[in-house]
Amino acid sequence: MAKTKTAFFCQNCGTQYAKWVGQCSACKEWNTVVEEVIQKEEKTSWKASATSVTKIAKPLRVNEISTDKELRLNTFDLEFNRVLGGGLVPGALVLLGGEPGVGKSTLLLQIALKLPYKTLYVSGEESQKQIKMRADRIHPNSETCFILTETKTQNIFKQIEATEPDIVVIDSIQTLHSDYIESAAGSISQVRECTAELIKFAKETNTPVILIGHITKDGSIAGPKILEHMVDTVLQFEGDRNYVYRILRALKNRFGSTAELGIYEMLGGGLRQVNNPSEILISKNDEGLSGTAIASTVEGMRPLMIEIQALVSTAVYGTPQRSTTGYNAKRLNMLLAVLEKRAGFKLGAKDVFLNITGGISVDDPAIDLAVVASILSSNEDIPIKKGVCFAAEIGLAGEIRPVQRVDQRISEAEKLGFTAIYVSKNNKITLKNTKIEVHLVSKIEDMVNALFE
Repeated sequence: MAKTKTAFFCQNCGTQYAKWVGQCSACKEWNTVVEEVIQKEEKTSWKASATSVTKIAKPLRVNEISTDKELRLNTFDLEFNRVLGGGLVPGALVLLGGEPGVGKSTLLLQIALKLPYKTLYVSGEESQKQIKMRADRIHPNSETCFILTETKTQNIFKQIEATEPDIVVIDSIQTLHSDYIESAAGSISQVRECTAELIKFAKETNTPVILIGHITKDGSIAGPKILEHMVDTVLQFEGDRNYVYRILRALKNRFGSTAELGIYEMLGGGLRQVNNPSEILISKNDEGLSGTAIASTVEGMRPLMIEIQALVSTAVYGTPQRSTTGYNAKRLNMLLAVLEKRAGFKLGAKDVFLNITGGISVDDPAIDLAVVASILSSNEDIPIKKGVCFAAEIGLAGEIRPVQRVDQRISEAEKLGFTAIYVSKNNKITLKNTKIEVHLVSKIEDMVNALFE
């Protein structure tokens, strides 16, 4: 038997220390360093079978390396495929994080039920009967999905050897524990050891593994930060409980872009893919309401039309309030300063509230012009004409700056029935024979004169 050793780990960032310290030198948090018992043994939990062929890596010249496109497993979920970069890569480890109750288990269970491949769904949080009740609601008939309730990695690998699945889903990594580490499930050392065993299994057998991870109060994935470095892809599943829409983002992806976005609608029968999110992000109000503007934004390869609402009112308490939902509050303050200094609008003594409808958060600077238009519309109490949208960034000098992929933004606006779009005069537009009217503006005053004449 190997000697039992103890080490001290920071529960916040996972940094290891030889002795206890009050403050972690890495993340500067206080009272987060705790002692954990570690028992290191030479044997490993996953043992490759005798039939499997272990390839020894050899150095190759750059021009000898094959550039063939890697094969991917289709998950038969367009939104999930889009965020992954085209599907699951064999041998990849995917970590899915999100708040409790947002629908992580529901998303992966419905994907597992619809897959034609043999899938092993391992749950350490729910019984087989609980999962069966949810499965009946989502997709009652599935002959390829196997449900296992287990938390011990050694027993899980025995069942993997018996069933030989094409895809493995673990719900969740914080509930697993290994016999080779003497500490509680969910601790730093257990999470790290269990993940390392799953990585070894995934790489040796070319089997993709999807892990569900818990998150902390500040929204980051729980456990050591090294967990995110160990896996190939980190996905974030987010959404407000007051909205039925859920957003899937990639925070890290070794096999694709991190700019892609997947949108789902939570229904009684599971999560529905939203193929045209612009329709759900724009309200169907026929009445002309002031303070509302439509922006054309791009998330990854997908163009979106989003609705921005602003409310400008006289400050009651002396100090004006600046409140935003789904938008960067510091950028709102910058745009208000530009309107005050460069365009001459007196907004310093007024409350400004800004909201992006649908519960979505957008960081694209191309929505600046729509934000300004909605603020001025509310301030003057004049509604913007129906069928008008915006796609431009605003600089500190008050100039309207060009944005990338403006042709794609214009095409999306035209497809959804918009009649006019305001873009920067410096944008190079190559589209021809478009029915939508493109307004080229260079200053905020040009847009104001055209909109509120």
